[in-house]
Parts: sequence; C-alpha cells; structure tokens
Amino acid sequence: MEGIPHPIPRTVEEVFNDFKGRRAGLIKALTSDVQKFYQQCDPEKENLCLYGLPNETWEVNLPVEEVPPELPEPALGINFARDGMPEKDWLSLVAVHSDSWLLSVAFYFGARFGFGKTERKRLFQMINELPTVFEVVTGAVKQAKEQAATQTNSSKNKSSGGRPSRQPELMPKGAKTSTPKDEDESGEEEEEDDEQGATLCGACGDNYANDEFWICCDICERWFHGKCVKITPAKAEHIKQYKCPSCSSKRARV
Repeated sequence: MEGIPHPIPRTVEEVFNDFKGRRAGLIKALTSDVQKFYQQCDPEKENLCLYGLPNETWEVNLPVEEVPPELPEPALGINFARDGMPEKDWLSLVAVHSDSWLLSVAFYFGARFGFGKTERKRLFQMINELPTVFEVVTGAVKQAKEQAATQTNSSKNKSSGGRPSRQPELMPKGAKTSTPKDEDESGEEEEEDDEQGATLCGACGDNYANDEFWICCDICERWFHGKCVKITPAKAEHIKQYKCPSCSSKRARV
C-alpha cells in the first residue's frame, strides 16, 4: 500500500523508469536490507505484502482495501511462509513473486494508457535487458556472467584476427594425423574462406561470430559451432583429438 503519491507513468520510458525504481527497492529489501525485511515479515501478523516503490524504496504492509485495487497487488501473505522453509528458499520465493508483480504493474500501465504492439514490445525489451529480482537474489547473475566470460575466453583462444584459427587448439602434441589429401582440401577450403571473408560452420553454414564457442575438427579442419555438434567449452577441454560427426561416421564405416 503506497502512502506517498507518485507521478503516474504514461510513456514507455516513464513506465520503464517506474519499473526500475520499484525493482531497485525490492532488490534492497531482499539483499542489503534483508534482516530488516525478515523482521517485518512476522508470521504472527496478518497477511502482508512486499511493495517496491518508484523512488527505489520498499515497504512491507497490508494489502489495499479497495476493490479492485488501483494497481495490481503483490503476493499476499508472504510472512506466513517465512518460518516454514529455509530462509534462502523463502527469499527466492518472494523474489519470484516480486518479478511477476513488477511485470503486471508495468503492463497494467501499458494497457491503461493504450500502448500498441510496438510500444509493448519495446517496453518488454527494455525490461528484459535487466536481470530479474530472482536472478539477483539467488546469485544467478554472477554465475551467468562468469559462464559468459568463460565462453568468450574460449572463443578468443580459438580465434585470430576476428576469425577462427586454422590450427585447432585441441590438437594432440606431435605430428598431425591428416593425409596429404586432407591437407590439399584444407588449403582449398582456406582459400575459399579468404575469398568469402568469413568462416562458416560446417554443420549449419552460419558465419563465425566472436561471442560464440567454436571447435575445429582435427581430421577435416572444418569449424563448427559448439552447439551444433553438442560440444561445450568444458567438454572440449578434455578432448585430445576432436572428430566432427561426419569424420567419425566415415571412420566407423572404414
């Protein structure tokens, strides 16, 4: 229940700023102010709700009495579940409901002020660029960043001058096992790539991108998206000599 009047957002930018302010308040309640929030959610009290306010503050209060309410209401009775589960799980549950409430408030304003398809799409895209409250509270944001950094480093290690290196990183030490025919085909393929100015995935045919994980077949020397051949950066670290599906099937027939 918001006791302080706030300007009603009417444009996409205003609704997004309202969303960011409420989101920041909710994140404070569930992270830096978590002890204060925990104490206010006494299970002995009546049904309580967690409100995020546009000025980046929060409050735990009873739901509004008017029906229907002026704005969509957050989850009711969050205090009742506080002592019935581990604190971490309870905070995660409140975070999930808070994300749902934030979206409902934002698109309530959109519906109220007649946002069309384009405005709704733009609003969602702006919101979607931000981590959810749940991701922040559970630490999923940090994990995602670390994973992205790992994949980026793997891509950089396998690239040279904005393109994958012709020399695969996963090659075993010692002499290369490819035949002279393979070498000739590799040379022709390299010249073709140079003419096109791009390296293509041997599975899907799409161009190489710096932010994607790629792996090179040690037999045919073609490059593949890791996702196309179901190889992750972690899995690639344990492969001494990689054979693409095509080369593996050829060897199996022989």
